[in-house]
Amino acid sequence: RKFEEAFQKALRMVDENVTGFDPYFRKVDDEDLKEPTDKRMFVVAAALREGYTVDKLYNLTKIDRWFLQKMKNIVDYTTVLESKDQHSCTHDDIRQAKQLGFSDKQIAVSVKSTELAVRTQREESGVLPYVKRIDTVAAEWPATTNYLYVTYNATSHDIEFKEEHTMVLGSGVYRIGSSVEFDWCAVGCLRELRKLNRKTIMINYNPETVSTDYDMSDRLYFEEISFEMVMDIYNLENP
Repeated sequence: RKFEEAFQKALRMVDENVTGFDPYFRKVDDEDLKEPTDKRMFVVAAALREGYTVDKLYNLTKIDRWFLQKMKNIVDYTTVLESKDQHSCTHDDIRQAKQLGFSDKQIAVSVKSTELAVRTQREESGVLPYVKRIDTVAAEWPATTNYLYVTYNATSHDIEFKEEHTMVLGSGVYRIGSSVEFDWCAVGCLRELRKLNRKTIMINYNPETVSTDYDMSDRLYFEEISFEMVMDIYNLENP
């Protein structure tokens, strides 16, 4: 629904040690900007923080200016947050940050607070996410899939939260020492719950896994596995 939100979520999904499009994660180096690597995005963030223009970055990276401008929006708002403390953050400040894909932890770092304090303030001010269906038919027909995601760039839910479900957490991205065998644990759990006639919720974001197949669970949240996201879904679904 908004590139900035999807981009920051994707960065966190790839590496759990990353909070988002962090301008302090890497140092600026023009040679690193020219060479496509898995860390170049963070060099771009650092360059934007140092005042590199979109045109200069385009000449160095050949990344389309549209994407670079969206990345600049994130870095610019990081600067806005850093000029505030938690108590001076308004409802609109927090909502804008969430619509740009900032996590509670990421906001906390910028305003020198804690993730739990930011979460409490966000919930008290009514800045809450909405659940939408992943549109697999490019809006040609109404989406009826059980693929779901959470966003702050919406005004209503696509589903109702009436039935009781059991929530299962996936293992996320594959790592050395954590691969398909851990996903099989989640699949086995889903199958046993189905034998018990329990409706299931799966939270995972690795498209290589069996647990993210459409017919493995009643509801599949294709989302990052973090404290913030799991608790947001938990509070909505009340499993």
